[in-house]
Amino acid sequence: MYFDELPLDDRLLDALYEMRFDECTPIQEQAIPPLLEGRDLVGIAQTGTGKTAAYLLPVLNRLCTGHYPEGNINCVIMVPTRELAMQIDQALEAFSYYLPFSGVAVYGGNDGIRYEQELRGMKRGADIIVATPGRLISHLSLGNVDLSKVSFFVLDEADRMLDMGFHDDIMKIASHLPAERQTLLFSATMPDDIQQLANSLLHNPVQIRIAVSKPAEGIDHKAYICYEPQKMRILEAELKDKDLKKAIMFVSKKVKVKDLAIRMRKLGVKLAQMHSDLTQEERNHVMQDFKAGRINLIVATDIISRGIDIDDIQLVINYDVPHEPEDYIHRIGRTARAGKEGRAITLVNEDDQYYFGKIEKIVGYEIPKLPLPEGLNEVPQYNPNRRPPQKGRGGKPSGGRSRRNGGRGKGGSGRNNGNAKAQGRPNSDGRQRNSHRRRGKSGNRKQEGKSSHANEQ
Repeated sequence: MYFDELPLDDRLLDALYEMRFDECTPIQEQAIPPLLEGRDLVGIAQTGTGKTAAYLLPVLNRLCTGHYPEGNINCVIMVPTRELAMQIDQALEAFSYYLPFSGVAVYGGNDGIRYEQELRGMKRGADIIVATPGRLISHLSLGNVDLSKVSFFVLDEADRMLDMGFHDDIMKIASHLPAERQTLLFSATMPDDIQQLANSLLHNPVQIRIAVSKPAEGIDHKAYICYEPQKMRILEAELKDKDLKKAIMFVSKKVKVKDLAIRMRKLGVKLAQMHSDLTQEERNHVMQDFKAGRINLIVATDIISRGIDIDDIQLVINYDVPHEPEDYIHRIGRTARAGKEGRAITLVNEDDQYYFGKIEKIVGYEIPKLPLPEGLNEVPQYNPNRRPPQKGRGGKPSGGRSRRNGGRGKGGSGRNNGNAKAQGRPNSDGRQRNSHRRRGKSGNRKQEGKSSHANEQ
């Protein structure tokens, strides 16, 4: 399906045309029609499938009807991380380029100036706010924001928010919303806690499932079966004499990130760290240096396994195996984006073999195992059915019995209104509204060059 086949406002279609967004992705094709009808919706789809456009476009289109109060917050979008909040705010700015709506991103870890911008934006009635739960709770507790007129409530990456412990914050925010609203929940997975959250917040929702837990076809992923002390030798061999331009290495804990960053620098790798101890300004600098090629490797926790949009990452390294298969899918999904190819390697020690076996079951095949570099002769036998030892206090193996945890043009909205050429924003030069769009030219669709899908928004 093409966007110009949907009953979208001409101004939205103009923005999509300028952005070279032509054909809908599957999640967009299935989600946008019921959302335009006002239905609640649960969408299950992995990262990079176009979920952001799947909910932003219908929300903006419904705001275009003019049936919503001016000078009030009409839509709240909840996200797990500040990086994702900024990315969605950029997408919102692009899609609403020809529309009179304002938006503001609300997230923690920034300075007082940014806080005042958020405050002004909410007080003056930004139509849409994109927020992390903790920061929005802070504004609510201080009486800075009125959510009583909200008509659209969006939970993006809901599984990630629950993993980060935001369930109570989400429910508290929901208690400030009117009962009559349209609620949208998007997630990469549908465990029981997500189903329970959906049951408590949504009314008779449409349910859509798209390509859950499958890696992109362009990813060449391999694994090393090794002992923990062998991992640095493997990394040294992997990175030696390689033309490494952009890579991400995922590590389980931030203290380990800091230690590995020190050790990796000794190999001559230009790198930076990314974890929750960094300020927002520091995170921004890391991402800017990474995009510009000033650093070649980011050593990170799962804080950037979702919510970053960089097309040319060539390698993902899982130094530690994630315990949930979906986290593996999100990690390696940082490469081979936008139809490109990429590599992913995973270092699997004895205790992580069970979790790697779960990953292989999800992807549907055995991931090839690479021989260890020369000089590393001892290799543990691969047995994905052997459960790892239960950990007691302090991370040591437990000898006892194990237990399982059962605007409209107003200033001060917080948006950089002066930046008319924001990333992804349509060019205002030559805004040929209806004459250059392909609406009604169905006979020429296949002849015209198809541009990239909206799956990076």
